[in-house]
Amino acid sequence: MSRDTGDQLDPGRAPVAFGLRAVPRLFEELQQPGSGCRRRALASLCGLMLDPERLHQTVSGGFLEQLKVLLKDEDPSVRGETCKLLHLLSSHSVGRTSRRYEEFVELEGRGDFLERGELGAAPLTSGCGEALLSSSLLPPLSQLLDDQSSSCRTNVHRVLNRLTLLPAGADALLSLVPKLMLKLKEEEEEEEVQVLLLSTLSCVSRLDALPALSSDGVSLVGHKLSHRSLSVRREAAAAMMALSVPEDGKCQVCEKAVLPVVVGLLQEEDVEIQANAAGVIMYTVIITAGKQQCLDLDVVPVLLRLLSNQRREEDEEAQRRRRRKALVVYTLRALTSLAEAPDGRRLLLEQLPLLERQSEATEEDQDIQRAAQTLVRAVTWTP
Repeated sequence: MSRDTGDQLDPGRAPVAFGLRAVPRLFEELQQPGSGCRRRALASLCGLMLDPERLHQTVSGGFLEQLKVLLKDEDPSVRGETCKLLHLLSSHSVGRTSRRYEEFVELEGRGDFLERGELGAAPLTSGCGEALLSSSLLPPLSQLLDDQSSSCRTNVHRVLNRLTLLPAGADALLSLVPKLMLKLKEEEEEEEVQVLLLSTLSCVSRLDALPALSSDGVSLVGHKLSHRSLSVRREAAAAMMALSVPEDGKCQVCEKAVLPVVVGLLQEEDVEIQANAAGVIMYTVIITAGKQQCLDLDVVPVLLRLLSNQRREEDEEAQRRRRRKALVVYTLRALTSLAEAPDGRRLLLEQLPLLERQSEATEEDQDIQRAAQTLVRAVTWTP
């Protein structure tokens, strides 16, 4: 019997049994020879995954492995619906770990996240994401990155992107980085796919940037920094920031003429793009070549202008406050490194009153205040 007569009337869905029989019955339907039967069963399963109990039953009941053969189905709509089902499963896991991810974001805002590698050290949480990673679905799923169906490719990217929000997921996808870099060259892909792809590369590179760097990542990601889409530029800047953490990444950013484009992104109105661009500069100016290029690009006045334009608002929402904090901290740290160069220090001495006001602002966040005080000490230091 169906638990919902609406399912029987919908020709695009298979009838759904009552209670605990619903999921097993639909997976039995997936074994039927007709592709139409499989499509209807998958559509009904996708609807059931909105119910946490049915979703848990799907994962704990060992049904995931049965989806492997469907990822190789001859019918592109079956492959697409299977990927959609996996996306719903992985999305549930992200929901259960969102609090932990917010902690990662907060660490990144302090500038500690990328340096201390806390993403890789974070404890795993139980959920559907781990079940998906422990299954044998990832290899056949990754093969669908080249599927002829655009909706199928989009759902694959959605699944991979969700998985990277888990440390184990980011680690599992490191071997896919060369293939993902090849996909980044395909200009004809939809904007959503490019955003998801860059976001995935950003998360994976935060764990280990070397695979992307060895796959010409700086050049490929750098090309996306000038994309017409704001969302693509935002994710490209975030990925470039992750790539600029290792010394090899810093050198490549300098060698491949990426900094002029990055400095241009500081002029954007989007705070997240500005913060990511400031992060790239913050890491790159650690090396001498990065300092010199940024000084030649006259970046100090631009960074100082960003500082003077960032004012804390009492009614500012939490997400925007985190982004503003990241932008200010990255800017202060970039200026601190630039102060080590004689020309940079000379320019900053001229703006010492502004920097001192920033360091003494009691209403500011403690991390911002500390970074400002460090900058003032670097500018006023005498041998």
